[in-house]
Parts: sequence; structure tokens; C-alpha cells
Amino acid sequence: MGCLNGKVAVITGAGNGIGRSHAHLFAREGAKVVVNDLGCNRDGTGQSNTAELVVKEIKEMGGEAVANGEAVGTMEAGERIVKAALDAFGRIDVLVNNAGILRDRTILNMSESEWDSVIQVHLKGTFACLKAAAAAMKNQGTGGRIINTSSTTGLLGNFGQANYGAAKVGIYSLTRIAALELAKLKITVNAIAPMALTRMMADLPQVKATYTAETMGPQFISPLVTWLASDAAAQVTGQTFGVEGNHLFAYRMMTSHGATKVGTTEPWTVEEIGPAMQQILNW
Repeated sequence: MGCLNGKVAVITGAGNGIGRSHAHLFAREGAKVVVNDLGCNRDGTGQSNTAELVVKEIKEMGGEAVANGEAVGTMEAGERIVKAALDAFGRIDVLVNNAGILRDRTILNMSESEWDSVIQVHLKGTFACLKAAAAAMKNQGTGGRIINTSSTTGLLGNFGQANYGAAKVGIYSLTRIAALELAKLKITVNAIAPMALTRMMADLPQVKATYTAETMGPQFISPLVTWLASDAAAQVTGQTFGVEGNHLFAYRMMTSHGATKVGTTEPWTVEEIGPAMQQILNW
């Protein structure tokens, strides 16, 4: 018996890399899968039949799947992607927001369109699909699982990826808030911040120099996502997990110990802040 037997899952950006790995493992664990992918290039341009190819692979292994070629990034697209699951399988139990593009550029060289397109696909696309899936899950009345995809770039920063990082840290916050709002509906919302050697990262010098597909491939990411999609994860929500090879961990937003003016209710003066800065920064 697979841990996702009887579940219907929508996985966006499932035509390549991490999303394709998710789709394969979900199917092996018994889920019926909507494979969403526009089949675009890494920068969001172009279109191909990658979703159909993954569906073919799943069917050849004995699973059930349908393809959806919607481009995430609008509310209407989010509704149509979820409707694909309802039309094909009658319900939706799991949403994995994985679709994404890159248009890397330093801030001073980044165009408005390069900023807007990445924010639209990652942040708005995640929100659009999340809202549509949550509405359908609410109507079903049986809860559900939503897994978003953040990034170390959003949580820790990375040179030349202001658009991508801003979107990904937004997804971190969206995950936290959605988990609070949807808890009463028994819908869990978690996120992953994966490190994997995929086409999205293959051109980054530090990645190529450090990782291989055998030690940091998508196959390391999908087991955690599959577990988060299962009934076993009913009590886990609002978390963002790091996955780096076989190392799993959780991210936390933390504050330093800081500094407090003792014996007075007066605010800090400008002159006092400089000498206290090391204590303010101290963990």
C-alpha cells in the first residue's frame, strides 16, 4: 500500500527536474496526478509537451495521470489547474506548488519585465493555485495538503537574484499565514527550500563546482514532499524545510538577544546606538 493511495494531487512545473521527480514518486505511492507544465525554457519562454511526456511515463509504470499545460501566474490559471483535477478525478487532496522560472540579473541591470515575470510565476502563481485548491478542499470537507516551494535565495540571499529571492521569501510568509488561516479546515500548508542540481541551477558556478546529480539530485527532495502530502503529516503545518542531499532540517525566523536600555523608559538616542550595535547583533 502506498502512502498516497486514493489521493489526487496537482503538481505544477512537473515536466522536468524536481517537479517530475515529485510526480513519479507520488504516482508510485498511489496518487492520481495532474502534471502541470507549460513546457517552457528556464527563463519562461517557449512551450513544449513535457507534461504529456511525464504522464506517459507515469502510465507506463501503471499509474494514473493527466496533463495540464496552463502557465501559472494568474488567478484564472490557478482555478483552471485545480479544475483539471476535479474534472479528471473528481477531487483534489494535494497541491504542490513547484513551477518557476529564472531571469537572473543584478539589481542595477534588472528590467521591470524581468522583475515582474519572476514575481508573477513564483509568488502570484503560488497564491493563485493555493487559493483555488484551498477553496476546493474546503468544499470537499476532508482537509488537504499544500506544499509550496521557497528557496535558500529567498531565506538567505544570493547575488543576482533579487526578483527570485523576493518571490521566494514571499512564499515563506504566505506559507506561514495560509497555515494559520486554513488550519480550521484541516488543510496543512508547508514549504520546502530545496538545494538540487537541476536545469534551474545548473549554470550557477558554485553549484556546478560542488554538486553532482548523484549527491544532490531531485531524488533527494521528493520523499519529504511525498511525506508532507500523506496522512502522516496531519500535525505538521506552517513549516519550511531545507533539503540538501540527505540532510533535512527546518528554517526558523529568529531574533538576536539584542540590547535594552535599563532603568529608563526613554528611547535610544542616535549616539547610544552605535556603541550598542555589537550587543544588538549578538546571538
